[in-house]
Parts: sequence; structure tokens; C-alpha cells
Amino acid sequence: MLIDPTYTHLSVNQQCGLLGLARSTYYYQPVGESAQNLALMERIDKLFMARPELGVERMCQELTNSEQPVNVKRVRRLMRLMGLEAVGPKPNLSKPHPGHTIYPYLLRGVVIERPNQVWSTDITYVPMANGFLYLCAIIDWFSRFILSWRLSNTLLADFCVDALEESLSKWGKPEIFNTDQGSQFTSHDFLKPLIGNEIRISMDSKGRALDNIFIERFWRTIKHEHLYLTAYADGRSLHQGLGTYFQFYNQERKHQSLGYQTPAEWYERGKESGKVQLLPPLPASLI
Repeated sequence: MLIDPTYTHLSVNQQCGLLGLARSTYYYQPVGESAQNLALMERIDKLFMARPELGVERMCQELTNSEQPVNVKRVRRLMRLMGLEAVGPKPNLSKPHPGHTIYPYLLRGVVIERPNQVWSTDITYVPMANGFLYLCAIIDWFSRFILSWRLSNTLLADFCVDALEESLSKWGKPEIFNTDQGSQFTSHDFLKPLIGNEIRISMDSKGRALDNIFIERFWRTIKHEHLYLTAYADGRSLHQGLGTYFQFYNQERKHQSLGYQTPAEWYERGKESGKVQLLPPLPASLI
């Protein structure tokens, strides 16, 4: 805190003057989203999970009715706040984000046959009773094992970097790490530990949600099985609840695609043998 209200030699007004700040800036308290907007954001999230091809205008049409008209500008602002962008072809796809390095997608046609062959990560919006947070998780493609996760109240890269560093310290390192082209994952802070550990970096093509299919499937699972059913009051209870769910998901929830074994069992079996019975390959339409 640059301003100390207990400092007896200078008043708050004088301290603000020295810093070149208006006194009102010191007293300002940020205002969160209204209950109406939070309810609308939850509706947007549920619609987007079911139909990720919906852009702002089509999303607005789906949300609007005669009793509750919804403004396009409002939907656009909320979708940006939630970090949602419609899946679909985009113009100028070959142009990288200024100042950020974009890596090619390395997983087309690759057979996933062992743990720590491919990890990937993503961020999703998490609603609460009074507000929202962002969730980042890292998943092992072979076993669907969730290696680490973090919550944040902003979309800065730091919580993604924390999740990555925890995964590397606890589980070793993957051969390939896949992300989308979000600013968090193209940032220097996030790429540095990958490059330093000589991990090959893969990035989804823009508008290709299925390039990161396993984490997208996981978001659907955790939202429909847990988050949409539980209105957490605050970040602390959300963190505790997610910790319990991740333990259940990794250690107890059996997956049909894993021969009705848990991700933890499949991950450990693969590490012990180096290679286990191959998972069914993804359909060509999803590659």
C-alpha cells in the first residue's frame, strides 16, 4: 500500500498529492457485477458449454425473450469478461499475436499411448452465488489425470504458471505440452519453464476447440456433475469443494474410456509398464 492513513506527518490528501493521485482514487471501492449480470453470465456459460459455436449476436438471440430483452453490447462485454470466444473460422489466422510466439499444433494424427506423453491446459469461468472466479487445470491426455489446478479472480498468467510449476515438480515433465493461443499461455512467464525443461510446445489453431479435446471434455464433466449443482458462496468454499471433487475425479470416478478404471489407476499403470493397452484413437473428424 503506497498510502498509509496512520502516518501522522502527512495527511491522506497530501500523500495522494505526492503520488499524483486524486483523493477519490484512494477511497474508491470496485463494484462487482450485479446479481442480474451474474445470473446472465451463468446462463451464457451453460449455453456456451452446450453450443460453443455461438458468437455474441447468436448468443444474444438465444438469451432474449419478450419479457427479458438482452442488449448485444452487454452480452459482448460479459463474454469478454468470462474469456469466452465462439469456436469457428477466424480471419487472418496466420497472424500471431503481436509480441507473442505462436507454436504449431503437433498432435494431429499422434497416437497417445503413455502417461506424460502429452499434457494440456485451459482456463474456464466458474460461477459462484455472489461472483465468479477462473479455474486453470492441467491434464494428462493418456490417463485424463488432473495434475494440478488453480483458481484466480483475474485472467493474468500467474495462476497458470503456478499450476504448471506444481505439475512439473510433482509429476516430472511431458514430451509435449498443448495449449490454446490465449495470452496467458503465449506469455514469456508461462513458456519459460517449458522451454527450460526442453518440452515441445504445441498450440491449438484458432477456432479449433477440439484440438484440446480432453480438457474441453473435462470442463463439461466438472460443470455438469459439480459446479452447476452447487452454488458456492465464496472463493474459500469453492476452493474446498473443488479440492474434494478433484480428489474424487482422480481417485474414484471410473471412466468408460479407461476400461472403467480411474485416472489415477491408469496413470500409475502406464508409468509402471511404460505402455499399456492403447486407448481407442480419436475419430479423424476430431483430429
